[in-house]
Amino acid sequence: MQKYVIGLDYGSDSVRALLVNAATGKEEATSVHHYTRWKKREYCDAGRNQFRQHPLDYLEGMEITIKRVLEKVPAEVASNVIAIAADTTGSTPVAVDHNGTPLALLPEFKDNPNAMFILWKDHTAIAEADEINAHAKNWGGEDYTKYSGGTYSSEWFWSKILHILRNDKQVREAAFSWVEHSDWIPAVLTGNTEPLTMLRSRCAAGHKAMWHASWNGLPSEKFLKGVDQLLSGLRSRLFEATETAGKSAGTLTPEWAEKLGLSTDVIISTGAIGCHFGAVGGQIEPYFISKIMGTSTCDVIVAPNSEMNDQLIHGICGQVDGSIVPGMLGMEAGQSAFGDIYAWFKRLLGWPLEYFDAADKEKILDKMLSALEKEASKIDIGQTDILALDWLNGRRTPNANQNLKGALFGLTLGSSAPMIYRALVESTVFGAAAIADCFKNEGVPVKGIIALGGVAKKSPFIMQMCADVLDMPIKVVKSEQACALGGAMFAATAAGLYKNVEDAMQAMGSGFEKVYNPIPENTAKYTDHYASYKQHTQIVENENL
Repeated sequence: MQKYVIGLDYGSDSVRALLVNAATGKEEATSVHHYTRWKKREYCDAGRNQFRQHPLDYLEGMEITIKRVLEKVPAEVASNVIAIAADTTGSTPVAVDHNGTPLALLPEFKDNPNAMFILWKDHTAIAEADEINAHAKNWGGEDYTKYSGGTYSSEWFWSKILHILRNDKQVREAAFSWVEHSDWIPAVLTGNTEPLTMLRSRCAAGHKAMWHASWNGLPSEKFLKGVDQLLSGLRSRLFEATETAGKSAGTLTPEWAEKLGLSTDVIISTGAIGCHFGAVGGQIEPYFISKIMGTSTCDVIVAPNSEMNDQLIHGICGQVDGSIVPGMLGMEAGQSAFGDIYAWFKRLLGWPLEYFDAADKEKILDKMLSALEKEASKIDIGQTDILALDWLNGRRTPNANQNLKGALFGLTLGSSAPMIYRALVESTVFGAAAIADCFKNEGVPVKGIIALGGVAKKSPFIMQMCADVLDMPIKVVKSEQACALGGAMFAATAAGLYKNVEDAMQAMGSGFEKVYNPIPENTAKYTDHYASYKQHTQIVENENL
């Protein structure tokens, strides 16, 4: 009998389930569910950079999508599902009680945003991140940021926890521990939600919580107390050991087996952050940047540990043994906003449509963005003096700094919407080039680009610009759901169908649908434009504008 696996991919706006033939990688069925509360922007305040998600959105989405994909296939297929693996955004932690229950699932906290999952792009903890960085450099002990590119971010675990502990006494007193979204989903499905025994992701812990084997896990108690006494004792209620993805975390509980219509023999894999699963789903190769392009970007590279020789890579978002492919060094970088910038400009121009019927509004906005891209593509490189900085949601790489803001230069009364849109697109592509330069300047070779995600699939205009500016070919992954496909590969590995995830990649990979090659004439034209972008970034950052 054929065996099947399910990859679950929790994105910023939705969760998707993908049912895959474990032998061939054939994608049998897929389903996407947009989070109900998040879609209404409940518990969020963009003006304060507060973005929270209710755990019920995650649980409901998991049940809905898995049941839908099983309904789309014959009964014998559904009965031969043997494993599930889930990835999530990160860092997306939540406060939990002694049982590992997120506080927002308790009646007294059901509408408290501070008791919910703190989405990766929540930047309410900028001040806390600044304090962690200052303390790491000056406390006289180990610099716990050295494997995190030398800078700790407000998007990550400790910053967010400290912010909530400082600002919500009720949550502070009720929180026994804290759990990443990528750890909570496998815990729920296996029933092992107790904070001190649940399996913790090497990926999330290493890249977001300063976990490293050389200092026996998380930063020391002395260091954390030095940041703030509110962190005192928390380390002992978290974890020391971590697991790479593709290990068995246990089997499906009777409760979830009944909900989903699956067997209690279904194996649940350990989880990881979505872009890392996506890199595997996109058949990552050593020294190729796997670029996951959506609301933000995540740029990851793998390299043999033996070739890196414990080299520290400054300016990135962490280097962690086994965070992507077990047995190899995983390096992460990214942009805090990519597609979100285009969506922001669309909403800005479409503000009057707030007074229109909702259905009509969305249709008009979609047509608007398509028209903007069409007209922007007609503008010659360097035709206008408009230049933008892509820091509308701060900067993740190089050198994380969420205090930074976006900017537009060179506007005149003759500036049109397509001109500005093109400048915004160029800024995101220049930001991508800055990441590639960061790796290369730190001695990490970049041999090529593998692209996946919504932008990579939908916008030839943006992808060709990326190839021209980065001056290297970009391979676009064929699968529409590469992150979920990566989950399926890890699920098949956890079930023992493959010796390792590299074998699963080879057997189950979708291949590539298109290659964008740089156009030499365009690459030459972008040289001065990119140099101007870098000059303006230095001016804005140095002057604290």
